[in-house]
Amino acid sequence: MKPWPAFILLAALPLSADEGMWLFQQFPKDTVNEKHKFPVTEEFLERLRLASARIGGGSGAFVSPEGLLITNQHLITDCLARVSPEGKDYLKDGFYAPSRDAETPCPGLQASVLVSTEDVTEKVKAASAGANLTPAQALELRTAAIEKIEKECSARTGNPCAVVKLFSGGRYDLYQYKTYNDLRLVFAPEHDLAYFGRERDSITYLRYGLDIAFLRAWKDGQPAATPNFLRWSAEGVKEGDLVFGSGNPQPTLRLATAAQLLFYRDASLPVTIKRLQARIGQLRELALQSLDNRKIVEPVMTEFLALFKVAAAKYIGVRDDRLVARKFNFEGKVRRAVERDPNLGEQAAKVWSEVAAAYKTWAPNERLYQVLESSPAPGSRLFRMARDVVRLAAERGKPEAERLREYRQEGLAAAEKALEETPAIHESLEILLLTQYLEELKALNDKEVPLKAILGGKQPQQAAEAYVKATRLKDPAERKRLSASREAVQKSDDGMIRLALLLDEPARRLRKKREQTIESLETSATEKIAQYRFQLFGHAEYPDANNTPRVCYGLVKSYLDRAGVFMPHASTFGGLYYRKNNEGPYQVPQRWVDLKPALDLVTPLNFVSTCDIGGGDAGSPVVNRAGELVGVTFDGNLESLPGIYLYTDDKARAVHVAVQGIVESLAKVYQAGALL
Repeated sequence: MKPWPAFILLAALPLSADEGMWLFQQFPKDTVNEKHKFPVTEEFLERLRLASARIGGGSGAFVSPEGLLITNQHLITDCLARVSPEGKDYLKDGFYAPSRDAETPCPGLQASVLVSTEDVTEKVKAASAGANLTPAQALELRTAAIEKIEKECSARTGNPCAVVKLFSGGRYDLYQYKTYNDLRLVFAPEHDLAYFGRERDSITYLRYGLDIAFLRAWKDGQPAATPNFLRWSAEGVKEGDLVFGSGNPQPTLRLATAAQLLFYRDASLPVTIKRLQARIGQLRELALQSLDNRKIVEPVMTEFLALFKVAAAKYIGVRDDRLVARKFNFEGKVRRAVERDPNLGEQAAKVWSEVAAAYKTWAPNERLYQVLESSPAPGSRLFRMARDVVRLAAERGKPEAERLREYRQEGLAAAEKALEETPAIHESLEILLLTQYLEELKALNDKEVPLKAILGGKQPQQAAEAYVKATRLKDPAERKRLSASREAVQKSDDGMIRLALLLDEPARRLRKKREQTIESLETSATEKIAQYRFQLFGHAEYPDANNTPRVCYGLVKSYLDRAGVFMPHASTFGGLYYRKNNEGPYQVPQRWVDLKPALDLVTPLNFVSTCDIGGGDAGSPVVNRAGELVGVTFDGNLESLPGIYLYTDDKARAVHVAVQGIVESLAKVYQAGALL
């Protein structure tokens, strides 16, 4: 394929300002040096990568040589609720372990550090290079090749390995991780301070949240040795500073086709949002009934609100006519360039039409797919356990290549480890969540759903109560026993297991249909599109985010919001006290009232930057030119929401907890200066 004409490159290149969720191995060092007069070195990037960690659904960073991690409080609310002993509420009142002996294990939490990457594109693509393969056959062969590469890497290194698809299949990299499975709670502030303003202030700025938490990684009964860690900045940040962020952003859709965006707008996202809204509303009603209910509901509510935030972000972006027009315009330029190329021509350009046709065919199935397969019984821990047991028992006996993706290699080990977890199970909450789900199934009234067998002549609430009261899945030993064989599952009289079995086959059929309709074609088609874009942009373009480590850069920068109001680069402790009214979401703990005279009220508490972030970057470290920690990301502003599809730094901002505010709080309010 010959090079594209220069005028096409200039016209089509979509990047602007300090855009990019960049791979560590593909960071635009020359661009940063040209724009900001700072020579980013490989050593700088390596130190940042090895100090950064993925923690649950978010991020974090090591800040000491003895395993101390900083992350967001909102990422560990479940741990805080679960480890609170009788008579104490660590979520409400906060927690601090002044000694190593007082550090409390957080079951199920894991930290993963990316230690190496390797380009394995040729190995993966060679597996499906045969002639006359259908998209499904090619996908199957690539999947088998990926599994082999991952298995060989894990056997050789003793570490978890994963092949990561980049540029929609245009490139494949092998990632090797070092994991820490023993994480212990060290510090968390009161929830009223961490989540000051609650959902009312979420996705806004100015913010006044101390959304931080400290964990410690332990190994073999001792604090883990972590020589790669970030040192605290003594100066913090000011307007105009260049900063870098390292996190694990959730999937973005910047490389999606226009047809995919229309599918998300018209078919997928409305279903997701409607389902979450219904559940959030009922959970709020339950929480208002008593303080005990509020404590029970808080972790699930936080999870649902986070999911709603992500879905709303996508929806706002895809309903913005200007952004959609930009997507169509850019895609049109690429298609016309492909059509004009004598080595490709009109036949190659038909790939966009094929993707559009596939999504149009699938769209009527999307609601049922979400309800049965991708998000059944949202929030119900008992149903999640039941499905995991049913599927683990069914999948473990199959050949590796025939298993569901999530039960292959390290996925199988993770599923088995999850059996040992002892999460807090609240019967009243489980009944409410399951009732919501059964009502949803009843309203669907789809022939794929064996509704009569599921309800058994009962109303949804009665059926939910029966299922929940007839389960023994709270016991890890029972889950382990059942998951050992398919026969044990089939013979079980456990209520939740019976429900999961009734729904498993229709869910699998729908999953298979989606794979055949969308996923196999999407992989082959988007791989072709990615190759065309590679020819246009090369490594001047970054791949869509996919929950793997990325690095971004930007400036600490004030802005005018949508209403034209000036937003300063930082908020202060003085602003926190001015904002509080001791009502609803704007309350501060009593110790913050008592210790106000000890604080320097002009100290920055939060700040904003133009760093290009997404969901999953929560908890990620922000460093200065010296590689010193200057902040911890915890949110974005309202104007950042369309960034899932297209980036702009005009008004979009990432929101961070400032290191100055962290130091001031730990030293003067919590007497936890030993953490610094």
